[in-house]
Parts: sequence; structure tokens; C-alpha cells
Amino acid sequence: VQLQASGGGLVQAGGSLRLSCAASGRTFNIMGWYRQAPGKEREFVAALSWRFDSTSYADSVKGRFIISRDNAKNTIYLEMNNLKPEDTAVYYCAAERGVKLNLSAFRPSSWGQGTQVTVSS
Repeated sequence: VQLQASGGGLVQAGGSLRLSCAASGRTFNIMGWYRQAPGKEREFVAALSWRFDSTSYADSVKGRFIISRDNAKNTIYLEMNNLKPEDTAVYYCAAERGVKLNLSAFRPSSWGQGTQVTVSS
């Protein structure tokens, strides 16, 4: 079971980045992203349900980030727009097999390696 994340980098405030996470080895029903900034706890960013085609976002990223999927590639994406310095963090792809209508109950059982996103002011 693997989650392979990619797409991080350095960008100026107001810019955009797209993260990708490809899943292999197992079928997941919910996939999403968490992030961890230096000195802070890991926090939820966004999630997507493959079964119900629903999405959920943290309030801090609503209206700026978009989570989407490519069924054929078993991959999710996180389009990050209007990035702010406070978005700087290591972003982790996460997944679980549970079927949940309420994505606030997302409890990842698998994690990918982190990818660094740095937003300069």
C-alpha cells in the first residue's frame, strides 16, 4: 500500500501550486490532505470521497484550494491558489478505506511521505 505525493515547492504569496497523490496497492474510499507547519500540530486540509463524490475543506483554505480526482490514475490533486505565507507546511497525503458520508469523520489509516510547500511573502 503506497501513497506517493508530489508537487510541492517554493512560490510567492498569491501564487499557485498543485499537489498530486497517487494510490497503489489498495482501494481507498476517502483520500485527502493534511499539513504540518513548524512547531504546530498536523491539521486537516481537505478530503474527497470516492464513493459519494463529496469534498470537505478546512475553513482556512475554503475558496482557495480545490481537491479533485482522476479515477483512471487513482490519483487525487490539491490545487492551491492565492497561497499565503501561513500555508507554508509539509503537506501529507492520507487515505482510509472506510465509507463515510460525513467527511469530518475522516480518520486516515495510510499516509504518504510529506511534500514541502513554502510560500514567501
